[in-house]
Amino acid sequence: MSLITEWVRYGDHDQYTGYLAKPRRAEGPLPAVVVIQEIWGVDGHIQDVTERFAKAGYTAFAPDLYAQNGERPAVLAPDRIEAVKSFLDSLPPSAWHNPADREAALAKLPGEEGKRVTETFTTLFGGLQMDRYMPQLLATTSFLREACPHSKGQPVMSIGFCMGGALSARLACQDEALRGAVIFYGNAPDANLVQGVRCPVRGFYGGLDHRITDQVPALAEAMRAAGKDFQYTVYEGAQHAFFNDTRSAYHPDASRDAFAQVVGFFNGIAKVRA
Repeated sequence: MSLITEWVRYGDHDQYTGYLAKPRRAEGPLPAVVVIQEIWGVDGHIQDVTERFAKAGYTAFAPDLYAQNGERPAVLAPDRIEAVKSFLDSLPPSAWHNPADREAALAKLPGEEGKRVTETFTTLFGGLQMDRYMPQLLATTSFLREACPHSKGQPVMSIGFCMGGALSARLACQDEALRGAVIFYGNAPDANLVQGVRCPVRGFYGGLDHRITDQVPALAEAMRAAGKDFQYTVYEGAQHAFFNDTRSAYHPDASRDAFAQVVGFFNGIAKVRA
């Protein structure tokens, strides 16, 4: 399918940046999907996922949460993040957050490479502050509903992966006009936020990803107690980040099933106009 893809500036002062994709031959505005990045940013994988939703008939938009006024800080430049990915790929997952094992591996990197990888790793993983990204995400859904010619007046849904999965859940808690939200292996929102959910929420998790998946029963109970629509799927044998086909955790069976479920979920929402 032929797509229109472009980087877009938006927000009150055009301070935000995002990657937009839509079917080239689609006439008129389309329902919109906000694709919320993993911790790696709007990299090639997230751009590819955004294009998959465009090929499914949506205006898809991935906000770059690391860019301000069109620029990322040097420590979060794409090449720096790719270097961290490569470094982590050289380690067993158990060593990712083990300081002793990680420092020993970093010490083996040549020259300034260890210093650069350490700086970017620390910036990425040194305490995620989810609330800092919410103003941009709320500006994103507002832009798609009210200003973007490719989606104006249409339903807006969200999907996020890992860090983005947690943010998709938070967006559902804070954006009363959001029409649907999907969480892929993201941390559960605080139970006190669940009351703000106004849309159906779906979750997809790896059975081997205990750090995240073990939170899900409590989230499901909090959503049930608050009268919210939350359904989830756990894929046995799947790791964290099972949907990312550029990573060693990729699980094709789980990914195929989850994507089909998500498209069906969004299609059901898109049929019902606000």
